[in-house]
Amino acid sequence: MPNPSPLTHRLATRADLARIVEIYNSTIASREVTADLEPISVESREPWFAEHSPQFRPLWVVEIDGEVAGWLSFSSFYGRPAYDGTAEVSLYIDERFRRAGIGRYLLGEAMAQAPQIGVHTLLGFIFGHNLPSLALFERYGFARWAHLPRVALLDGVERDLVILGRRVAP
Repeated sequence: MPNPSPLTHRLATRADLARIVEIYNSTIASREVTADLEPISVESREPWFAEHSPQFRPLWVVEIDGEVAGWLSFSSFYGRPAYDGTAEVSLYIDERFRRAGIGRYLLGEAMAQAPQIGVHTLLGFIFGHNLPSLALFERYGFARWAHLPRVALLDGVERDLVILGRRVAP
């Protein structure tokens, strides 16, 4: 689904990592977006950052008024070569910039640009109670490919994980 948004993205640099972690950490308390229970450190994300490359698994940021407002990462699925054409996409938006079209923009761009990095299938791993994220992915044609009931324990509450998928190249 094309997005006529004036937003743009760029490849993340090492200088963006602290802000990327800050945005990520800001979602932990909601217990809606990530299975991390405590804030993570920039140092702990160094190996994750190093795994991203423009040609294979890019990491993008969107800036608004010179500030990183959100980011999207492509991550390898299952770590075996036969799955290189499949990538998980994760996107995180600073709370101050939510509902401004950044998520729609980034997901649309990921779908459009995935074939250029050899990705034919995109996956999203989303908690079953994260209705806004489920709606976003479904709006872009992602289907529910798996439902893992009660696999996460968040503050004593068992939560489901939904895996959404979409083929983006023949």
